[in-house]
Amino acid sequence: MSVTSTATLGLTAYLDRIGAPGARAADLPTLRRIVAAHTASIAFENLDAFTGRDVRLDPDGLVAKLVHRGRGGWCFEQNLLLRGALDALGYRTTGLAARVLWGRPADAPVTPRGHMLLRIDLPEGPHVVDVGFGGLTLTGVLALEPEVEQTTPHEPFRLWPDGPGFVMQARIGGDWRPLYRFDLAEQHLVDYEVSSWYLTHHPASHFRSGLMAARPDIDRRYALGGATLSVHHLDGPTERRTLETPAAVRRALEEQFLLDVSELPDLETALARLF
Repeated sequence: MSVTSTATLGLTAYLDRIGAPGARAADLPTLRRIVAAHTASIAFENLDAFTGRDVRLDPDGLVAKLVHRGRGGWCFEQNLLLRGALDALGYRTTGLAARVLWGRPADAPVTPRGHMLLRIDLPEGPHVVDVGFGGLTLTGVLALEPEVEQTTPHEPFRLWPDGPGFVMQARIGGDWRPLYRFDLAEQHLVDYEVSSWYLTHHPASHFRSGLMAARPDIDRRYALGGATLSVHHLDGPTERRTLETPAAVRRALEEQFLLDVSELPDLETALARLF
């Protein structure tokens, strides 16, 4: 089988996985459709690091895990999988990196470039997409235009100028909250592999010690932090409840986050650490 045929099969399986089998054009409307479908179908999660497994970023590993095995992943996995599909469709993509600001005080020390996003060059101009930022994953496509409020299927976002780069911001409860800082310097797979390995293996990594999952739905966002399940309604309050047992956490992973965890035989042992 030729490389082209293999790539086509992988693309077909990916589009079926996200429920967008007919999304075959390389234009802005199709990009919006793919991003919305991807984020609703493939949850952010850190189960491999949490259960002590390595995280693969090679194309075959990404397709096997996120497409064929019904799993999710973190930013590098999510955005590299999306990039592979977009490249196969004929989009012009560039990998970027960001320093996370979310949940940190303004005077906190500088963080490493530990997050990935994508630049997409279209006839309408450059845009950015990011299907891997956890509880505030970008469900839309943003034009690379500073200081412009842009609607998405969920919260409004904007790109605020910051020296040679930008701060990604989301409007939450009437306030603009910073998510991360990025510039337009191209990043390569090896750059992401270093960051991903660190997050997987360093003893201080919160991806090793804590459980995280997130998935947006039509009118809400689901988030799991440890044994706390949150439902953030777009036009209403946030509901939070504590899950009482490892079995309840597993059910949430399967039902709210649409994850197939059947190939994680030691998951219950790992989940017991939460109680």
